[in-house]
Amino acid sequence: MNTVEEKIEVAVPVRTAYNQWTQFKSFPRFMSVVQRVDQVRPAVTVWVIGLGPVRREFQTEIVEQKPDTCLIWRSLEHRPSHRGEVWFRPSAAGGTEVTVRIQVEPRRARTPLTGASRAAGRVVRHELGHFKQFIEGLGEEGGGWRGTIRNGRVLPAEPAPPRSRVASWPVG
Repeated sequence: MNTVEEKIEVAVPVRTAYNQWTQFKSFPRFMSVVQRVDQVRPAVTVWVIGLGPVRREFQTEIVEQKPDTCLIWRSLEHRPSHRGEVWFRPSAAGGTEVTVRIQVEPRRARTPLTGASRAAGRVVRHELGHFKQFIEGLGEEGGGWRGTIRNGRVLPAEPAPPRSRVASWPVG
């Protein structure tokens, strides 16, 4: 597998960067290679990407997702397959360090390493730059999903605290 890792610092709080990242349908607004993202289920998305004349559609499953920390996914295809993760950490300057790591298994198992991984690194770096411009330009997220996913399963939200058992007294 070829691995690409890129980092960028964005001048918004971790919660804001994370919340915006979970809004997959907004990706075509700021990522030049993403043409469409459909959320089929909470942990399954369908992506349509294109670069030049090349266009590809694939499904991914979110394997792990922890609010304000990370999102880890895998493609549901055999070849080419990929795995990826994005991590959100507070930066010293008060913003957020966003780290994206993608591992791609080429179509042929014995393909020698070529400039493809360098090109993928450039694309990821370029798209992270677009994310930075987008989120810093907005200054706030356009929504967010705060759920937790473990092993591809959405965990139930934490229950609301129990209601008081003290009787309500009429006022007046």
